[in-house]
Amino acid sequence: MDTSSLLQRILNSVDVHAYQAPVSSVPEAQRPAIEQIRAALTEARDPARARQLAQKYFDEGALDLVQYYSAMHVIAASPLVSDWEEAARLAGAQELAAIRRGGPNLQQALASVDRHRGVVAFLNDAPDVALEHFTSAMERERSPENLGNILCTLLRLGELDEAEQIVATVRDTLPPSFVDALLNRIELDPDLAALRH
Repeated sequence: MDTSSLLQRILNSVDVHAYQAPVSSVPEAQRPAIEQIRAALTEARDPARARQLAQKYFDEGALDLVQYYSAMHVIAASPLVSDWEEAARLAGAQELAAIRRGGPNLQQALASVDRHRGVVAFLNDAPDVALEHFTSAMERERSPENLGNILCTLLRLGELDEAEQIVATVRDTLPPSFVDALLNRIELDPDLAALRH
């Protein structure tokens, strides 16, 4: 696989001069609802309850339409459900809702859509497609999470040298808080074990 142009896009997005402080994709007011939904899915392992909570919080106004579709996508794509058609449909619905809403957080919302599409591709054994989506997410929102997804995908593609080059560039150019968060993910994520030194 020729990753040179993608690698250049990734390196451009982590260049110190282009760096912007990471911004959470979830507005602060909506985080408690998202945490409750996530807990129902990951701790209680109850996707039906997670869906009920997402609908409840949306109906009550605790989640906007963009976050509602995002939450529903996470549920559909979870290992407990693995409904790929629904996950893909929800990513499209989230994108349309984000575009219609517009505003100053549009790029973060579209980065979330890119991540969701990358997850669907990655978990359906299309890492080359996933890499394109994860790279787009990184270009829209420079975060350790987005870069971690890129590194996982590069390793899945057997591109260890490229992944190591990106980590070295990050160490040399980005703020310590970003580097620390990425290195922490590398230490904890078994998919990134090859990058531990």
